[in-house]
Amino acid sequence: MRVQPAGPEDLPAARDLAGELGLPLAPLVAAAASPARRAASDDEPPEVLLVVGDGRLALREAGPRAAGAVCADFTGGAVDRRRRAGGGRRDPIARAIGLGAGTRRVLDATAGLGRDAFLFAWLGCEVVAVERSPVVAALLRDALRRARAVPTVDAILSARLRVVEGDARRVLAALPAGERPDAVYIDPMYPPRRGTALNKKEMRVLRGVVGCDEDAAGLLEAARGAALRRVAVKRHARSPALGGVEPDFTCAGRSTRFDVYLTGGAGDTGAGAERRPAG
Repeated sequence: MRVQPAGPEDLPAARDLAGELGLPLAPLVAAAASPARRAASDDEPPEVLLVVGDGRLALREAGPRAAGAVCADFTGGAVDRRRRAGGGRRDPIARAIGLGAGTRRVLDATAGLGRDAFLFAWLGCEVVAVERSPVVAALLRDALRRARAVPTVDAILSARLRVVEGDARRVLAALPAGERPDAVYIDPMYPPRRGTALNKKEMRVLRGVVGCDEDAAGLLEAARGAALRRVAVKRHARSPALGGVEPDFTCAGRSTRFDVYLTGGAGDTGAGAERRPAG
């Protein structure tokens, strides 16, 4: 991976970011979009660039046939539509983290582009968003910076959402007793599956940066040892339980489900949740 300035005026910021992340600096966008930078074959994924320009950071595949940019954004697109509609409290994900069962502090152990972490904060939780990829963590910090220009969003994020760069297992293990979260949320990056939403541009680009979470079962174990009330794990509707560990109950969505593991918090019984059907 390389850091690329979108224009000459972005070169100083791109150079600084490349030094901070320990990445090489790429030429300007126009120079890099040549056939020479394309993948050697259709089976080889294209290079992913971290582009500095237009007032934001974004991930973009190299080459003339590359898809559009991918960035973290808390003030536009689907996140903004959901925020303006005031939705989320009845969503399966909100039930899974125990929003109505006493959850106030959430640790998102696989933050990614931060949409779920933002939702938890918008719904009133204090959220720690943990991301182990330095590149994706930089995207999150950039999204927070841009969100501060929107007063209604800044008022929420400044008080409730914090980004931590690091391995979530180590972050969880190092938490003082007084800072343990009520709930830990895990949304692992899965290997690609043909014909599913996972092959969409955004997931393809992210996977090119962070790979797949092969150690997700170990993260579940660490989360269950740290969460005061519960751990919620996002899964495909027909996928087996993470690491073969059956949940206490599930909250079902359209094509996904959230497996919930209770950890002994007082009064957290998972009332009203769906039991996972056998098989």
